Amino acid sequence: MKKFSRVLIANRGEIALRIIRACREFGLETILAVSEADRKSLPAKMADRCVIIGPPRPIDSYLRIETLISAALGCGAEAIHPGYGFLAERPEFSEACGEKGLVFIGPKPEQIRRMGDKIQARRMAQQLGVPVIPGSKHIETLSAAAEAADRLGYPVLIKAAAGGGGRGMKLVPKTEDLGPAFTEAAAEAREAFGDDRLYLEHYITNARHIELQVMGDAWGNLRHFFERDCSVQRRHQKMVEEAPCPVLTPALRQEMIDAALAIARHIQYLNAGTIEFIYDQDFKKFYFLEMNTRIQVEHPVTEMITGADLVREQIRIARGEEISYPQEEISFAGHAIECRINAETPEAGFRPSPGEIQAWKAPAGPDIRLDTHCYAGYFVPPYYDSLLAKLIAKGSSRSEAISAMDRALGEFHISGIDTTISFCRRIMQNDRYRRGTISTNWIESTSGPMPANGGGG
Repeated sequence: MKKFSRVLIANRGEIALRIIRACREFGLETILAVSEADRKSLPAKMADRCVIIGPPRPIDSYLRIETLISAALGCGAEAIHPGYGFLAERPEFSEACGEKGLVFIGPKPEQIRRMGDKIQARRMAQQLGVPVIPGSKHIETLSAAAEAADRLGYPVLIKAAAGGGGRGMKLVPKTEDLGPAFTEAAAEAREAFGDDRLYLEHYITNARHIELQVMGDAWGNLRHFFERDCSVQRRHQKMVEEAPCPVLTPALRQEMIDAALAIARHIQYLNAGTIEFIYDQDFKKFYFLEMNTRIQVEHPVTEMITGADLVREQIRIARGEEISYPQEEISFAGHAIECRINAETPEAGFRPSPGEIQAWKAPAGPDIRLDTHCYAGYFVPPYYDSLLAKLIAKGSSRSEAISAMDRALGEFHISGIDTTISFCRRIMQNDRYRRGTISTNWIESTSGPMPANGGGG
């Protein structure tokens, strides 16, 4: 067992606060690494101790491996939790922790590296008999991209081999759009990941984005916690998630579970991870998309329907303990929905809206959960992701969960900045969303819940 009593949290925002609370359940001391812009955040107020790691820009603070390692060692921390984003899926960070004797609360570096290479991950899935979207190998030139696109059939997606979060990803509807998209994707991938390798996939128009939550421990135990539907997206960024998926049959769900476990078992996966799939609603087939080797932003919907505490399990596993949930005891009940509340102006193309929060009135009630790092008087900095809060609602059925979310959004009032609250409410009130007849391109289609006039929240 890997004993540790002090954890450095190498992240910010609501996930930092979530980790602080989980650590306290174990009696662990928390040290929060903060940039100068986050000194007055709620996590900074809640942590046992804070250490300043640099100026506001992530490249000068949250993305500096050596600085974070030095901060942990200087404060006497024995473990680091990376949260999500920033360095969470950088194998170099996990390696650096191990080299300095720090416990990395996450997977092994070789697992992060193996699944972080999307081309290699696709190849491995194919070898395991898991279906993958028709695609190409590494594409080095525009002419090779054109040949691959003709073979796959338009529309196609250009994707970064080291990609994630929609970066380095370009949808190409027709031949004449390929050249500019190929150049832009390579440049974006190079800037975001330091790796401009690209590949192509056929674009499935009527698709759903479905992901399986998995978790493994050092004792060889592997568990799944069922699926989440993340199909409400804008520019490949998730906006609303729900669990379980409303269109999966029990048989199809089991097939997807088996595929996810086959991948996780093959790499002897450690800690929390998510296997993502694309589901073709026209042909009722699913395809492996990628694996995220970290806790996900949307993990609360899984916690709400299963009763599991995934962050607590991350810490248990990092301490060398077994997963506390036998697979036969993991089940789900009811339905949960999560809306990401961002500091953005939907009416202006979702332009970021940083600034001071003048008033903050949060919703409450049975089966309502709010994960946030914000409060009245908090200044939302312009340097980071615009996520303010994750609002989660649960009901005994999907329709009840939608009604509960609609009510909660109606009670949620933020002033001083624009937010996506009203846009999320229009989603909840949209007939297509209520019927569940949506796809990943719904928000950007003419049938989506187009922004109305008025403020953001």
